[in-house]
Amino acid sequence: MNQRNLLEVDWSQIPAPADDGGAAHLKGMTLPPIGLLATDDTSVTLSALRGRTVVFAYPRTGESGKIALVDDWDMIPGARGCTPQTCAFRDLFAELKAAGASHVFGLSTQSNAYQTEMASRLHLPFPVLSDEKLALTRALNLPTMEVAGLTLIKRLALVIDDARITHVFYPVFPPDRNAGDVLDWLKANPAKA
Repeated sequence: MNQRNLLEVDWSQIPAPADDGGAAHLKGMTLPPIGLLATDDTSVTLSALRGRTVVFAYPRTGESGKIALVDDWDMIPGARGCTPQTCAFRDLFAELKAAGASHVFGLSTQSNAYQTEMASRLHLPFPVLSDEKLALTRALNLPTMEVAGLTLIKRLALVIDDARITHVFYPVFPPDRNAGDVLDWLKANPAKA
């Protein structure tokens, strides 16, 4: 099943991902010093950032003119919804910052060249990080799935305080509500000064 476009999704027709425990180990972990190329042409080392950082990870945003990576993309639990998730973080960016997020990043294993085009097309106010070489994914043992020969990060969001993961959203469904859930959590759990 392919839906007509990337943003108008009937979530009742999409299988929800189950909690497979793939992110249970993340809370409390300290991030390793790994630099990732960002869509603003900088290298970002998440472990070096001070304050509260929000990172939302997703398998793969849609490509312009294409709906799916594989024919059954929509039927892979947790695959569909990367663009709606990203746009929700875009739309709530100012509120996330106001609620204490010093930094907000998207993260996927897509190439920086693709992500840069996507960030421009979607008018993102935050950088997207490329873990194309899977350095951070492997170091943190992030939950992944294999699709069409590619290793993709399963959808999740991390709240990081001074290099330590303090909260994990996983599994995430529906994806377009993830930014609102993160915002609610930030408001209820202010960063310690």
